[in-house]
Order: sequence, then structure tokens, then C-alpha cells
Amino acid sequence: MEALPLAFTSGWASGINAYACVLVLGLLGRFADVDDVPAALTGNGVLIAAGALFAIEFVADKIPYVDSAWDTVSTLIRPTVGAVIAALMAGDASNLEQAVVATTGGVVALVSHLVKSSLRLAINTSPEPVTNIAASSGEDVAVLSVMSLAVFHPTAALIVAAVLLVLGLIAVYLALRAIRRGLVRFRAWRERRSNPATGSTTL
Repeated sequence: MEALPLAFTSGWASGINAYACVLVLGLLGRFADVDDVPAALTGNGVLIAAGALFAIEFVADKIPYVDSAWDTVSTLIRPTVGAVIAALMAGDASNLEQAVVATTGGVVALVSHLVKSSLRLAINTSPEPVTNIAASSGEDVAVLSVMSLAVFHPTAALIVAAVLLVLGLIAVYLALRAIRRGLVRFRAWRERRSNPATGSTTL
């Protein structure tokens, strides 16, 4: 399945920033004559819409709490975009192969989206804007870079995307553990404040 590596990578990218994924694919297909990019992504309407939505997400994704609200709205959009891009890449493949490729793109996009939104929720427990801006900018660079690599070296991009996805899952696990420990300490501190006698020793 020649389209599978590109479907996986575009699924990962769509889960993080679907509009950036569509935009970079469309621009490369339009101006770099990349044959693997579906022609449907290179039209003026698609490029203009993807560019406008990417500009909106570029700003919204860097504002604490607004980014999480945007992620909530994108829960259906990102996996759908990942599946559609993958299906387009499968082209005239057999129905079974198209289904496998489209499912891969959609599932990977969903997992990638859940990783991104979970990490953003963890970051927003400390709502200063610097971390959000750094995280969002890093995601933008990663999507644009990996997708640019994918159209020329799909297998290498697949490996990079898979590694980043695994690292993201590990980061979510560690963040959840840290938040859980913080909540336990906070409850213990609040209980000591409300009942100071329990924290003293009897002589």
C-alpha cells in the first residue's frame, strides 16, 4: 500500500493542525508538482479556505483556554480531515485498500488530536501564555516540516511522525501523573488548613 505511509503522516499532522496539513500539501502539489498530492487539495478554493482557517487557528491556538475550546470544536474536524486526505491519497486503489488507508488516516488523526488536546489541558493548569505560545509554535513547525518531508520521503516522515506520536502519548501519561500528584497534595494541604489540629502532635 504505497499511500499508507503518507496517510499515517498526514493523519498525525491533521490531528494537530488539519488546516496546516491541507495547506502545505496543497501548496506543494500546486507549485512543486508533487504527484503524490491529490489534485483536489491544490485548487484555489481549498488553498484559500485552508490558509484562512490556518491563520485563525494560528492565533487561537496560542491563547490559554481558547486553545482548549478550539480543540473541542476540532474534535470531529481533525479526524475527518485525516480520513479524507488518506482516502484521496488512496486514489483508484481497491475498495478494501481505500478503506484501510482512510481508516488509518482517521484513527491516527484522532489519537494525535487527543494527545494534543490533553497536553493543552495540562498546560492550561498554569495559565501563563508563554508555554502555550511555545507549544503551539512547536506544533506548527513540526506539522509543516514533517509534511514537507512526507511528500518527498514518505517512509522517513512516517518514522518521524510515529516517534512524535509515541512521545506525545508518553508526555500525556507523565502530565496526568503530575496533575494527579498535585491534586493529592492540594487536598492534603486544604485539609490541614481547615483542621489544623490534625497536623499537630500531642505532648
